[in-house]
Formats: sequence, C-alpha cells, structure tokens
Amino acid sequence: MRTSQIRKQLHDYIETAEGNKLKAIYTLLQDEISDGYELTKVQRDELDRRYHDHQNGVGQSYTWEETLAMAKQAVVK
Repeated sequence: MRTSQIRKQLHDYIETAEGNKLKAIYTLLQDEISDGYELTKVQRDELDRRYHDHQNGVGQSYTWEETLAMAKQAVVK
C-alpha cells in the first residue's frame, strides 16, 4: 500500500473513530507529535498578565492598521 493510501485511510478513520480509540492512537504517537515550540513559564506568566490586563481594560490595545503602521515605521528606522 502506498503512503498516500495509508494517509487517506488514517484520516478517514480518525474522522469517525470513537474517543477512546483516538486517545489510544494519540498516546502511541504523542512523542512524535509536536507543535514545534513551548513557552517557558516566564513567557506564559507574561502572556497571562497581559491577557488579564486586556480583559480588565488596563492593557493597551491596537487595531491591525495601527500595528501595521508601527511595524513599518520600525523597519524604516
């Protein structure tokens, strides 16, 4: 069986598999599955602090247009 056929069958199976079977498959493969990056505790804490500030109206927020303008200005300098 070709790799593309195996991939398709696995995709199809995963779409319909019961939760306990998905958990078993995930357990077998979890060491191979990586999002590529993990935040440190310090980074997570800083993001949590900023999120909390934003939720409480304390943090500074910018529109996409403002962010883009600031980024372009930073590149020019």
